[in-house]
Amino acid sequence: MTIERSNPAGLHPTPGYHHVTTVQADTLIYLAGQCPLQASGELAEGGLAEQTAQVIANTLTALNAAGARPEDVVRTVIYVASSDRGELSAVWDLLTASELAPAFTSASTLLGVAQLGFPSQRVELDVTAAL
Repeated sequence: MTIERSNPAGLHPTPGYHHVTTVQADTLIYLAGQCPLQASGELAEGGLAEQTAQVIANTLTALNAAGARPEDVVRTVIYVASSDRGELSAVWDLLTASELAPAFTSASTLLGVAQLGFPSQRVELDVTAAL
């Protein structure tokens, strides 16, 4: 498998992700949106930081179960239930400072949305990996 990440001339600089991720792989892995739910099914207690930490833990567990690592991630979409750009940036900072950080060097999108699927849910992460 090969993954090539690039930022073509003529596109704006990024805070760590790449505009283009090109993949030649035998296997693609699509994770369901990883939510801040604990194994018990309960929402992680606390605010945005604690929910983001749970999303990171859940994503690492799902990738591991599929035989993948954060370095194998080729696309992420981050959803934050907020219209506050500071909160979106805070989630980005938490993700890119975590063990999952290599996943965010690939093509990545960060979105503020009106609401997510579970009551009081603030963060969700959609991930595609390649092996």
